[in-house]
Amino acid sequence: MRGIVFTEFQQLVEERFGMAMYDRLVCTVDTETQGAYTSVGNYDYHELLRLVEQLSKVVDIPISDLVKVFGHHLFKSFVRAYPYSVVGITNTAELMQSVESVIHVEVSKLNPDAELPMFKLTELGEDDLEIVYESTRPFADLAQGLIEASIEYFEDGYGLTREDLSNDGTSARFLLTAKAGVTACMT
Repeated sequence: MRGIVFTEFQQLVEERFGMAMYDRLVCTVDTETQGAYTSVGNYDYHELLRLVEQLSKVVDIPISDLVKVFGHHLFKSFVRAYPYSVVGITNTAELMQSVESVIHVEVSKLNPDAELPMFKLTELGEDDLEIVYESTRPFADLAQGLIEASIEYFEDGYGLTREDLSNDGTSARFLLTAKAGVTACMT
């Protein structure tokens, strides 16, 4: 998993719970790197899972809730760091379509060994959208947080429901249901 995910997790923990909390995590969780991550490195995603699990125990917040919050954080960080990725995009449907057709293509060019999740989009009628998330890693909660943050960012007003397609978080179906006045146009 790309190091930027780990460095962003560290930033989230420090912002929400303080630097001492991150230090506590890396001192109590057995990781190969001992918590020293760079944004350009590659790391075993199991290390992130162990860090989240320990944080959950310490702060008494369910793991799934922490990972969704992390998804919100990642979305905001990516928009700040890569503002061009949302230029000309007006809604969540367009953004999710660009994840597969533009963003993941560019990431693969820069990192041919990157193991990226897949997002399959299907329009359901005029205003509703189905997004199927599939990955080799158990981060459906992270995908949900990213989608929720996108809905907030574009002020789409979608309702979001989730159906897990696997027991391990590697596959999920998200249904975005338009509320009055919202249109899910994919171009």
